[in-house]
Amino acid sequence: MLKRNNKFMMSAMALGAAYLMRNPESRQKLKEQFQSFAGTSSKKSKVKTTKSPITT
Repeated sequence: MLKRNNKFMMSAMALGAAYLMRNPESRQKLKEQFQSFAGTSSKKSKVKTTKSPITT
């Protein structure tokens, strides 16, 4: 079962790569999406939280 899933995933990746190689508009769109995703994750403001002591 695992080999079949692995073979399916590899086939899907190969077809996707072939599609992107033949379609420059799709390739550019995907590139822009990755750049915007990387930009939003690096620009997240880091919020410092104060730790309150645990009282019992």
